[in-house]
Amino acid sequence: MTGTEQRKIIFIVGNSRSGTTMMRRVLGNHPDVYMLEELHFFEQLWSTNDKHRKMSREEAEQLASRLLFIQRDGYLTTMDLQKHANEAKAIIDSMQVDLFPHEVLGAFLFHETRKNGRSIPCEKTPQDVFYIAEILELFPDARIVNMVRDPRGVLLSQKRKWQRRAMGAGFMTKKEQRRLRINYHPITISKLWNSSIRAAAKYKGHAQVHNVNFEQLVNASEAEVRSLCAFLGITFNANMLQIPQVGSSNEADKPDAFGIKTERAGNWEKGGLNKAEIWFCQKICGENMHIYNYEVKPISANPFMILWYYLSFPVKIILAILFNLHRMKNIVEAIKRRLS
Repeated sequence: MTGTEQRKIIFIVGNSRSGTTMMRRVLGNHPDVYMLEELHFFEQLWSTNDKHRKMSREEAEQLASRLLFIQRDGYLTTMDLQKHANEAKAIIDSMQVDLFPHEVLGAFLFHETRKNGRSIPCEKTPQDVFYIAEILELFPDARIVNMVRDPRGVLLSQKRKWQRRAMGAGFMTKKEQRRLRINYHPITISKLWNSSIRAAAKYKGHAQVHNVNFEQLVNASEAEVRSLCAFLGITFNANMLQIPQVGSSNEADKPDAFGIKTERAGNWEKGGLNKAEIWFCQKICGENMHIYNYEVKPISANPFMILWYYLSFPVKIILAILFNLHRMKNIVEAIKRRLS
């Protein structure tokens, strides 16, 4: 980036991967917006200690190479820092500011956006909801779109997420499938939903943060997207609603079908969660559910199933931490942010 120049960057965050993915496709259909892959910059490539740390030239080039590889070759692909080394050097050469990690990210975002003939970079990493303060501080002209979904819908999506490999996501490795299965537990997912709600609640009414309800986006698509465009300062384009019907954890991809399916709003009510999972979700998230007008349903769960989830929770937490260590630059900071 070039010193004091202010340039808009859109960050999509939230407590629903399905919701943020849908928003990614909606904004990616706008002629001015370039939708990047999930970069996982905050938490995995950056921690609070990096905020004021100037990088060496070599470190900056390596970070740019890493970002290029994630964008071009995939987040789950074995990293090769040499593959895009020359282009990374060119990005760093173009920078006219100190080599802080976030400045390298900004330079990369605009480099990739211009390369693809667009003007506004847009990056989607759901867990960045825990880094809203840092995004607003480091990128003063940022716009943050926060996606919120019914926690029971999030629970169902996370429960079935490991099955995406058989639904069209052939790029998903078996190792990633195991990690996703281990990550799921109704208590964990419900607590994370609560944490994300609390993290975003601090910025309610903030001029640079816009909340989008997944269910409203599905049921009143055009009105919601028009409101979003007004917030972002871009012109509404009807093509934004014509997104491919892929990426759901609940059904196979239909890449030849386009549009936003209203059926996705309450799919958790059609099955997939047992009564104990719903009981835990509503018990943990009930207070915040009321804030977003999500109705808490009367539910009676098998006490033995409730006991089983209580007993298995510590084991699943330990396993989840072990299987995700490589994805967090500062494990203590990441856990504090996610489960505070």
